[in-house]
Amino acid sequence: MAVTYPRKFRNQMSAQDILDRLVLEREAHMVTLNRYRFSEQRSCKDLTETIEFLNGEPADLVRDLSHHIADEARHAAWLTDLLWDLGENLNTPPGVAYLDELTRLLPSATEVSTIDKAVDTLAAINIAEKRGCEYFAAHIRALDKAPQTAENRAIRDTIAKILPEEAGHVRWGNRKLAELAQQSPEMRTKVERAKQKYAAIEQAAFESGMDVLAGAELRRMENVLKVAATLPVWERPQYLLEKLPETLLAPDLHRTRLEVLQKAWQRDPAAFFSKFMPMFLSGNLQNAA
Repeated sequence: MAVTYPRKFRNQMSAQDILDRLVLEREAHMVTLNRYRFSEQRSCKDLTETIEFLNGEPADLVRDLSHHIADEARHAAWLTDLLWDLGENLNTPPGVAYLDELTRLLPSATEVSTIDKAVDTLAAINIAEKRGCEYFAAHIRALDKAPQTAENRAIRDTIAKILPEEAGHVRWGNRKLAELAQQSPEMRTKVERAKQKYAAIEQAAFESGMDVLAGAELRRMENVLKVAATLPVWERPQYLLEKLPETLLAPDLHRTRLEVLQKAWQRDPAAFFSKFMPMFLSGNLQNAA
C-alpha cells in the first residue's frame, strides 16, 4: 500500500526552513503556538461529530476515536497553559484556520455508508497527524538551535510532550488503514483513493493558511484542481463549480493579506519597501531569504 506524506510548502520551503526562521520572531512564534492550540482543541469537536455519525459502528473505531479525543484535549490544555504562563492571548488565531480550510475543501456532503465514513476519517486524520509530527519535530530542532532562554525551553518541553503521542496517532492510522485495505481488493482501492484525496486536500489547506503573496488566488485554484483530479470523474464538475468561485474570491485571504501588509509596514517601513514588497509582488518565497 502506498505511503503518503505531506509535501513542502509550494515545493520550496520545508518545515525546518520555516521553523528555523519563525522561532527567532517572537510575535510569529506566539501566533504559531496559538494555532497549534486551536487545532488541537478544534479537532476534539470534529472527532466528536464523527463519532456521532458512526453511531457505534465499527465499535473498535469509536473506542479509538474516543481515546484520540482525550489525547487532543490534553494537548490543547498543555498548550493553553503554556500560552497562559507566557502571558499570551488565548483568542482565535488570525488568518485562515487550517481545519476550516480542510472542511471547505471537502466535496459536498452526500449520503455515505458507515464504512466509507470510517475510511475517510482515518485517511484525513492520518495525513493531518503526519503534518503535525513533521512540524513538531522541526519546531524542537529549531528551538535546540535557538537561544536557550527560559521561554524557549518551556516551549520545547511542551512540544516534546506532545510529539510522541502524535507519532502514536500516525502509527495507529497506518495500521487501521492497512487492516481495512486487506479486507478485499475493492476495499484496498477505496483506501488508496481516500489517501490520495485527503493528501491533496490537506496540502491545499496547509498552503492556504501560509500563502498570502501576490498570485495566491491562482495557486489556490491550482490546488483545487489537484483535489478534483482525485475524485471520480462524474463528481469533478460539481466540485469545481462549487470550489473555484469561492477560492478565487477568497475574502479570508484578502483580509489576512491586509493584516500582514499593515504589520510589515508598522514593524519596519524601510524594510517594507526594500524587502517585503519585492517578495510580495513576485510571489517568490526565495526572496524572503
